[in-house]
Amino acid sequence: MELQTTSFTVAAAGHSLYCESYGQAGNPAVVLLHHGLGSLESWSEQVAPLVSAGYYVIAYDRWGYGRSDPRGERISPTFETDREDLRALLFALSLERVILVGHSDGGTIALYHAAGDPAQVARLVVVAAHVYIEPRMEAGIEGVRSAYEDRPGFREGLRRLHGDNAQAVFDNWFYGWRRSENLSWDMRPELARIACPALVVQGMEDEHARPQHARDLAAAIPNAELWLVEGADHMLPQNTPQAFNRRLLDFLEPAGVGG
Repeated sequence: MELQTTSFTVAAAGHSLYCESYGQAGNPAVVLLHHGLGSLESWSEQVAPLVSAGYYVIAYDRWGYGRSDPRGERISPTFETDREDLRALLFALSLERVILVGHSDGGTIALYHAAGDPAQVARLVVVAAHVYIEPRMEAGIEGVRSAYEDRPGFREGLRRLHGDNAQAVFDNWFYGWRRSENLSWDMRPELARIACPALVVQGMEDEHARPQHARDLAAAIPNAELWLVEGADHMLPQNTPQAFNRRLLDFLEPAGVGG
């Protein structure tokens, strides 16, 4: 299948976001939010199946990542700037109601948006999203640092995605999550405002969170399904794409062209 792809930029709070859309505008819109060290390319296994199913798909490099403008500030688990960027994107595209699919940090951003503007989100899918700090996260973050320092292939992968900004991407992510003031962060009280159906996904072997984290997340959302995936790790959409895509499309079907 040859994808109909449009590249464009969106201005957001003094910086520019690189974006791509796929499929037919006017179809139900799915916005993809990538993980902490990723880019819109992280969704390469999901775009074609979504378009084939009749969705209009938008993916973008969050500020500081990929082909978006460089970022000088550390990330924060509350993701205020990223939330503003998402609002700017939806406004620029005149999208009043969307489906959000987010992975890891992108999942947390999607949760914040669905809680802050519940009428705008028709369905919500979050994979390996974080809603509070737990001890396993520290070990997982340190594991990523070890991979960055010790594995040339890991560093080369970041450079392929982010070019000359690769070091800044890693530093902003690593030192942002390692700040001591993050320890008291817990967004679960906000999740009760989410009004749409939600699918909470996490691999049973996730390096950054216990299965209980996903259970707690799903329990905090009024209308949520939980899918814990045996044998899957933190990079579930990339490493287990066929199973993930089937479950994703099954969950989205009521919001799709034929729903």
